[in-house]
Formats: sequence, C-alpha cells, structure tokens
Amino acid sequence: MKAYWVAHVTVTDPDPYGEYAKAAGPVFEKFGARILARGGRTEQLEGDGRPRNVVIEFSSMEQALACYNSPEYQKARDHRVGAGVADLVIIEGAE
Repeated sequence: MKAYWVAHVTVTDPDPYGEYAKAAGPVFEKFGARILARGGRTEQLEGDGRPRNVVIEFSSMEQALACYNSPEYQKARDHRVGAGVADLVIIEGAE
C-alpha cells in the first residue's frame, strides 16, 4: 500500500532551504519517491495553513520511513532545520 509524505512549510531562510531541496532530490530518487505536489497555488479553506505544501508518494510506509530515517535524508534535513517551520506527516494510502 502506498504512503505519502505531506509537508506544510513556511520558509524563513531561502538559501539553506534551497540547499535542502538540492540535497533531498537524489535521496527521494534513491527511495523511488514521486513528488506529486511542491509549492504551487493553494486555497486554504479551513484551519491554519503554510505558504508551501508538498506531497511525496512512496511505494509503501516502510519505504517512506526508510527514506526519512536514512543518513542521506537526515544530512539534507540539516539544511532545512532553522531555515523554516515545517509540519511533516507520513500517511498510509487508502486501499
């Protein structure tokens, strides 16, 4: 069953966040991820939102977790920490 990273982000320091994006791309490829939405136009209908929203598809919950916990992703993540505020959740897809 597929799984999805869903992230809501406010970027506060674009330069290190850009370094994160460059470093994370190859990690997503390694784990077979597919970026479904990244940035782009949004309409916040309810609740609190953030200006940047990302949805990344993985083949399974195990792959999604393995990607997040990998040393390569954690190294990329170091660029993002302090460069913005993010909420990130992994959701298992519906059957």
